[in-house]
Amino acid sequence: MNRPDVEDMKRIVDRLPQTESERRIVRHLVIRDPNCGVSDEWVAPEMIFCRQLESVVLSGVTDTSDKTIVHLARENSNIQGLDLTGCKYVTDVSIMELVAKTPPLQWLQLSGVVLIDASVSAIAKTFPKLVELELNDQPLMTAVSVRDIWSYSRKLRTLTLARSPQLTDSALPSPIKTLTPQPSGEKPLPARPHTWLDQLPPLILRHTAIDLRVLDLSHCPKLTDTGVEGIVIHAPLLRSLALTGCPNLTDKAVESISKLGLHLGNLTLAHCPRITDNGIVSLARSCTELRSVDLAFCRQLTDMAVFELASLEHIHRLVLVRVPKLTDNAIYFLADHTPSLERLHLSYCDRITLKSLHHLVRTCKRLVHLTATGVPGARRTGVGRFSDTPPADLDPDQKSVFRAFSGPNVAALCKFLDKEKLRREQAEAQNIPFVARSDDSMELY
Repeated sequence: MNRPDVEDMKRIVDRLPQTESERRIVRHLVIRDPNCGVSDEWVAPEMIFCRQLESVVLSGVTDTSDKTIVHLARENSNIQGLDLTGCKYVTDVSIMELVAKTPPLQWLQLSGVVLIDASVSAIAKTFPKLVELELNDQPLMTAVSVRDIWSYSRKLRTLTLARSPQLTDSALPSPIKTLTPQPSGEKPLPARPHTWLDQLPPLILRHTAIDLRVLDLSHCPKLTDTGVEGIVIHAPLLRSLALTGCPNLTDKAVESISKLGLHLGNLTLAHCPRITDNGIVSLARSCTELRSVDLAFCRQLTDMAVFELASLEHIHRLVLVRVPKLTDNAIYFLADHTPSLERLHLSYCDRITLKSLHHLVRTCKRLVHLTATGVPGARRTGVGRFSDTPPADLDPDQKSVFRAFSGPNVAALCKFLDKEKLRREQAEAQNIPFVARSDDSMELY
């Protein structure tokens, strides 16, 4: 009789332990699939019986309750990491119990678990060994607790605080290192109404976050250029930075990001409408190791920004969705100067024609994904049959303009456009009207 594989028993995925042996041996319990049929009422008892757990992922058990987390905290002395992403019924009660009972965790993912500042501060002060901390979707979290993260969690490599609308610049390290007292002879400015959060002093730190590599502050609409400047000074080795949906950022913020130089590999600045070509020129000339850049909905950008980005030797992903000033010149330049390009998103760039897209797919041999939804030229007869299937949640009008080409379909599209170009040349040579075809026939009529 075959004995169970001990290594397989140590890691159980999308199910619960079924035998006493599994309960004694299991070290990693991972439930990510919400359709696996596991509910909180079954998980809670297992937290008592499985006492050697080192990591627990319950993002697939959306009804996870405080009771389960309290049992986990009290019965498992070896726990190192916990993922409760999307567990909306977990509250500050169980998180405070986790802080009080468990050993210092190394990674913690609490996106979607609505917490107050007291819980976030307790996490930062109690778990100094944290390497990864995810606190996305926190409507109640303010600068008070986030300042504690910067002050106490000094070993972080990944920090995500996306969609936390209360965060301001005071939540981030200050770009100044010392406070300069104002001369007593100067007349102070008139006081203005403000909250106690506005009265927080600058966060002046004596250490730097030399281990921090990934930072996500997307959709924190109160952040400004000053906050970004402080981040760059305090975390000079950032590899990935996401600032999507921060509408107050300007070229000054991009110039601060440029100081990251060769360390920066991935940058997301989508929905930052005040950024112009000047900022992107500075970025491309300083951060020459960039591999992925997202500038979707940066409506002030022109072809000049693309010319600069095309000079990046290792760029493989570029997002330019709804950048309306782009023309065919930018696409031709990308095709001719960016052989490393693998993924390009050009949806709703109205001035781009099918001719430049044809040159792109023919020239960029590594291109494996191209989106051209809403591009007028991509609605040409026959092109749609090479597109991926549109998502089911789109309405009929959106489905009609959906154009996304992936994998073999990119090469198939190129072959089809080559054929149509040859047909056009033959029609011109014979002085007859050219009629577009949607099939693969070479017939002119």
